[in-house]
Amino acid sequence: MTDDHPHINGREAAASPAKRLKVAHHNPQPRPSRIFAPFRTLGLVSPTPVPFTSIPLGKTTFQITTSVGQCLHTYDLRRGLNLLFITRPQTPATITATVAWKDRVLAAWGGEGTIKEPGIWVFQRGRKCAELEVPDHLNEPVRELVVFGSWIVGRCLSRIEVWKSASYEHYTTITPSASSGFIGSTLSGGFCNVPTFLNKILVGKGDGSVDIWNVSTGKLVYTMLSPDLSSGAVTAIQPTPVVSLVAIARTDGSITIHNIQTDRAILKLNARSGRTTNITSISFRTDGHGAGEDGQESGIMATTGTGGSDVTIWDLNNGGKVVGVLHGAHNPPSSVHGGVSGGISRVEFLPGQDVMVTSGLDNALKSWIFDANTLSAVPRILHSRSGHAAPVTRLSFLPTSSDDADATGKWLLSAGRDRSLWGWSIRKDGQSGELSQGAVRKKAKKLGLVGTGLEIDSSICLDDLKAPEITCFACSLNRDGGMGAAPGAGGIWTNVASKKGTSDASESGMAGWESIVTSHRGDKYARTWFWGRKRAGRWAFETIDGTEVTSVAISSCGTFALVGSAGGSISMFNLQSGILRQRFPAPLNPAQAKKLKLQPSDDRLPSATTPRFEPGHGRHRKAVTGLLVDPLNRTVVSCGMDGKIKFWDFHSGLLQDEIDWSPMTAITGVQYYKPGDLVAFSCDDLSIRVIDLETKKLVRELWGCLGQINDFCFSNEGRWIIAASMDSVIRVWDLPTAHLINAFQVESPCTALAFSETGEYLATAHADSVGINLWNNRTLFTHVPTRKIGDDDIIQAILPNSSGEGGQNLLYTAFDETDRDIAEEEDVLIEHAPPDANTLSNDLLTLSLVPKARWQTLLHLPTIKARNKPTEPPKAPEKAPFFLPSLTNGTPEAKALTNGTSHSSKEFDSVSRVSRPLISSATKSEFTALLGTFATQQQDRDPEPLLNHLSTLAPSAADSAIRTLANLDEMTAFVQALTVRLGQKRDYELVQTWMSVFLRCHGGVIVGQDDEHEGGLDTLRQALKDWRQEQGRESKRLEELVGYCSGVAGWLRSTR
Repeated sequence: MTDDHPHINGREAAASPAKRLKVAHHNPQPRPSRIFAPFRTLGLVSPTPVPFTSIPLGKTTFQITTSVGQCLHTYDLRRGLNLLFITRPQTPATITATVAWKDRVLAAWGGEGTIKEPGIWVFQRGRKCAELEVPDHLNEPVRELVVFGSWIVGRCLSRIEVWKSASYEHYTTITPSASSGFIGSTLSGGFCNVPTFLNKILVGKGDGSVDIWNVSTGKLVYTMLSPDLSSGAVTAIQPTPVVSLVAIARTDGSITIHNIQTDRAILKLNARSGRTTNITSISFRTDGHGAGEDGQESGIMATTGTGGSDVTIWDLNNGGKVVGVLHGAHNPPSSVHGGVSGGISRVEFLPGQDVMVTSGLDNALKSWIFDANTLSAVPRILHSRSGHAAPVTRLSFLPTSSDDADATGKWLLSAGRDRSLWGWSIRKDGQSGELSQGAVRKKAKKLGLVGTGLEIDSSICLDDLKAPEITCFACSLNRDGGMGAAPGAGGIWTNVASKKGTSDASESGMAGWESIVTSHRGDKYARTWFWGRKRAGRWAFETIDGTEVTSVAISSCGTFALVGSAGGSISMFNLQSGILRQRFPAPLNPAQAKKLKLQPSDDRLPSATTPRFEPGHGRHRKAVTGLLVDPLNRTVVSCGMDGKIKFWDFHSGLLQDEIDWSPMTAITGVQYYKPGDLVAFSCDDLSIRVIDLETKKLVRELWGCLGQINDFCFSNEGRWIIAASMDSVIRVWDLPTAHLINAFQVESPCTALAFSETGEYLATAHADSVGINLWNNRTLFTHVPTRKIGDDDIIQAILPNSSGEGGQNLLYTAFDETDRDIAEEEDVLIEHAPPDANTLSNDLLTLSLVPKARWQTLLHLPTIKARNKPTEPPKAPEKAPFFLPSLTNGTPEAKALTNGTSHSSKEFDSVSRVSRPLISSATKSEFTALLGTFATQQQDRDPEPLLNHLSTLAPSAADSAIRTLANLDEMTAFVQALTVRLGQKRDYELVQTWMSVFLRCHGGVIVGQDDEHEGGLDTLRQALKDWRQEQGRESKRLEELVGYCSGVAGWLRSTR
């Protein structure tokens, strides 16, 4: 890289004398980033092992509440698990237990990790309404909560806490291990109350016994010993619909139906059946159906555990037997593939319903229904609400289509290690969903993974039938057919090369075709997807050399897909027909090959008349890591691990140019900013290099990352490059200056990020989370300083959360605090502060800091008023309510109501009723006073106070102030103030707007004739002539500068 390219590196930062490095603080407190503010987290449904809790809402529906970390989500079953409430504020620590009670939800948190003091909060309709009194000596987490009668009971690791449900006061503490005398009698799991047993609670212990405690007296009533010492600890206890009977599960896989009145085992079942999973959840069906040969008897029980993904259905009649297994109810990704291992956290039959609800560690909440007209004991899926089951690896906002501008910035695509591709709606969470990969469950049913089969091959996972993990994807919506896109008569992901006959593309030509192409880990096929239909596409494009697909791209027109391989090959396919259309480099035909063979070796050297690269040559020697196509389909750019950037002709497939950075570095990724023709490459030397696609010259080189660059992107305006690296820091560089202007550290490495085309959001995904974090762009709302920073300025950022707490509100309430913190950094000393922008140079033309919407509204205010003006005057009601006095037609109020608009003056009528209160005497007097002060100045006239006051007014108030200039002297002084400000080359757009409004309001006075005030009119007209001369000089100067800059830029971009 040459010296005339601006760049930053560590040596420059260390040698900079402009500021003194501040001393690093230990354990820095998280605080907002200067540019990005946390907004909220998407994609969390049930990612924690805390079981869900449910409660009936009347007789028509149920509300189901899940834990997503430090807040709760409540869903409505009748509306298809539609999200109702998200609790606020979020708890200080991770939630450990929940229970629904009446119209409230209790959540226990803390007691583990860094926060040793636990707490229990009460939420009502998503808002915190109370808090339970926690004893001072409690220092362990509450694992389970039960509410019955007048008691709230919580089970900890070695104790039981009791509160009064009426006042939330702490009542007593029960310590079973101290009173029982058994070694290993800690509370292992299993905790419930039994109906009709007053103040009694059952507690399972580690030695397999079950204690019955009276919570009112705090005394042990009875202990039911384990039938076998080798049974292990109690893992689950659940009361049956029959009075006095409870189901007890232990770690050996046994389930016992026990009569607690007689202390006798009524029924013993072996749930293990060769499996190694423990039963941690039991539920009974209470609608009186499902058991027996005809399915009309009661006695159905469902069991599951956190170590598996199946739900076992039992018929307890005639000794009990397994009548069905719901395989793959929650099928987490295999840990071998880097996913999240786990199982089902809870299964529950809804009271009096034939519906079963399950939640699992795969971040999913599902409801299942038993069909009454079939004899199958296995339910079918009714509703499902889920997200990624493993961390997200790729993110991208959906690009703008040619005919659907309303969707810009609304949709977010994500791919994760769980082999799924998701589309997330930023506006409405209920529209989010996974793109279908075809009849995966039907295929699994043929293999015995789902259905009623009791024995299956445990080595096969349901997710193994999906496509492999997505490593990258590309999208273009210009030919997407939406919901009307033809899916084709054949199957999904068909390889055209191996398909006999020709493909018929006539149907897709009318309705559109696939718009997404994905590459998959260890797979030689690139697969297509329909975005509009949210399903898998028709084609699977195979690489030419049979190696793994490493990169994909789609042309801007949406017709062609490019596929790069690990062997260095590049091929282009037609998305409509699925046919291979081009290779890069294009293969030689027999005539070209013969001609090249007969050509002497001396003639093959490049010259002024021969091409630089021979036909059929130029292939990458290593894996292709990035592909892109320019918007006009003229050039294809590829990069690879061989450190080379190649420029191909789109139509002929011939290599046109090449940039070689080897062996200095290898290229790992590419991003393209289409409006500016800038291409950025991430390299394995921890740098990001930017080239100009037109000149093929290196223009920027960005340094600063201390770990491998995981992902990076351009901002929507192409001014910034945002990068995430393995050192858990997200950095922002300013491209015009090549300065690092913002950097913040997160808790875990950011694996993927994306910037919306509207500039509103930055989306990030992290290695330890299945959610997607959204950040607001603060520069849209306020001025943010973008000075150069160093490594010592990296802050620990506040992360978004699912509740959005501290995100949206932070944007509007914490701007001043954040800016004040930035301005008052105690350990940074700026020795050479930059001069004020107004004193940099007399030749600079500066704009104001007034928001663009404000002065544009002032410019178009008459149009806005005309559009918002009511079509007819308000009418009095025909008959007022009986408790309100009637107005007679003769009162002044009634006359004003009916005739107020007809008697108003034309000038006052042009001002809307909303704006009329703004025309107050205070506004008039302040503006008039400042205008009079300016008019009395003879030398060194300064319009600063007058125009600063005018710039702070709302558009309606500013229009009224200009419109109500009282006389010709005030008009003349106002024009002279604008002329002086124009001569100062400041607030250019505001001065033009104010003059436009002045001429619109008082143009009739200027061109009119008034013999009485002829002298004042001449003075005003002379002031306008002075304005016109100043405006002409400034316009000519700007035109010359712009023309000169355009010529220089055009010469630099030209190929010479």
